[in-house]
Amino acid sequence: MPKYLIQSSYTAEGAKGLMAEGGTGRKEAVERTLRSCGGSLEWMYYAIGTDDLYVVADMPDEISLVATSMAARASGAVTSRAVPLLSPEDMDAAVRKTVDFRAPGA
Repeated sequence: MPKYLIQSSYTAEGAKGLMAEGGTGRKEAVERTLRSCGGSLEWMYYAIGTDDLYVVADMPDEISLVATSMAARASGAVTSRAVPLLSPEDMDAAVRKTVDFRAPGA
């Protein structure tokens, strides 16, 4: 199942919700949201810095990822971006592919 790193930041409204529910309450909400589209939570950590939250999630496909992302963003409580993650075996498969590429000017 494809794996994604999701980096999120709370808006002021989202921070108020986090303060009301606490970290474990939001973790349960994230797990429920991912499960609703066939996904699962691998891990979730809060952070201090540019992003407030880091999640690694398994999702069945990009459509499911986009559906959960759009629902969260539409709430106005969070902004996010997702990075597809590749395993070492995925990278092995990628480097074995033959690519017909010519550098500019070569």
